[in-house]
Amino acid sequence: MSSEPLLASLLPDTARVLEDDTLIGGVSLAHLARTYGTPLFVYDEATLRERCAQAAAAFDHGVAFASKSFLCGAMARLAVEEGLCIDVATGGELDLVRRSGVDPSRIIVHGNNKLPDELERALDLGVHRIVVDNFDEIERLRSLVSAQRPLHCLVRVTPGVEAHTHEFIRTGQEDSKFGFSVSAGDARRAIDTLRAIDHVTVHGVHAHIGSQIFDVAGFDETIKILVDFTAADDFDELCVGGGLGVAYVAGESTLSLTEWGAAVRAAATSAGLSPEVRITAEPGRALVAQAGVTLYTVGAVKPLRQRTYMAVDGGMSDNPRPVLYGSGYEAFDVTQPLADRPQNVRLVGRHCESGDVLIDEAWLPASTGVDSVIATPVTGAYGYSMASNYNRVARPAVVFVRDGEARVVLRRETFDDLARLEA
Repeated sequence: MSSEPLLASLLPDTARVLEDDTLIGGVSLAHLARTYGTPLFVYDEATLRERCAQAAAAFDHGVAFASKSFLCGAMARLAVEEGLCIDVATGGELDLVRRSGVDPSRIIVHGNNKLPDELERALDLGVHRIVVDNFDEIERLRSLVSAQRPLHCLVRVTPGVEAHTHEFIRTGQEDSKFGFSVSAGDARRAIDTLRAIDHVTVHGVHAHIGSQIFDVAGFDETIKILVDFTAADDFDELCVGGGLGVAYVAGESTLSLTEWGAAVRAAATSAGLSPEVRITAEPGRALVAQAGVTLYTVGAVKPLRQRTYMAVDGGMSDNPRPVLYGSGYEAFDVTQPLADRPQNVRLVGRHCESGDVLIDEAWLPASTGVDSVIATPVTGAYGYSMASNYNRVARPAVVFVRDGEARVVLRRETFDDLARLEA
């Protein structure tokens, strides 16, 4: 963290920082807070579209937006408009994407425990790909596949690569709930079993080694393993998954989507992958994280001998990542974005948990206090999508901003919404 003014590189592409206001998409953050209330998720549509377009250009047809990072109808339509498929992992995500008007031919279905009705629904729709994860799933598919509903699939494999990231978001190591082990022979057996089933086409393999990865070493190693493993299979697709990291705080840096795609292609060429094989990927965080900021209103400031606590009107219900992964964030006062930030506070939420900490050491202007509107940048990924109603707190609204206009794409929940399932 830094006591100097916030780095503009952490803000969405269209951000303009003034002496007394911060604009995103040509819209004042202070105005958005007054108009729509806080907490509030604000997404810059131009940044979303630019990142999606970069991903589409960096990889081949079949590159998909990992919708678990942030899914709503507006986001699904935007990603498809910019040339991407949509990756879903549950029946609920599949349902929302279909309700949004996304054609089944642009949908890829994931999941380590796909329910029978989810598999049946995906086959009935004729989705682009089902990524097969385990032998029990293969047996379920055997009973569902037919000439009327053929299966086009990838086989998810674990290459034995341990990405340098938090243990909860590593997925490529042998000890994982995802996929078939290459080294143990399960991946080869899964491919052979699927190929023996009528009306099944195995297009290739898929691997995802983890999330919030900042270098290409893990991808290089994974690609070499996968190319060697599939050398005799005559597949037409290789999916490297997602996981590209983003910078959340000052001092962090990462690859762009364009650089990542170029590095993956170079590794594939070096490993001897045929140029006829399509290289696909599934970025999520890298598309949406920097596009979003979350606005909060300060409700209480409590100076103690050990530190000062500053409490806002959101917390772990709209951003659980700090509690789950120890994730770091920055904060700034939206009406003083250029001011020095000498005030060091522990930024906490309003939930009945001591662990409800958004930023352990947040630096803010000296005059920031009760009723100030502050923002945490780079909150476009895994904020709303992992949001909860803990303590019966309603989920925030989500607005998209573009060319000086704001539109609500997800309205704020009400207490009536929270009570609608009561029997």
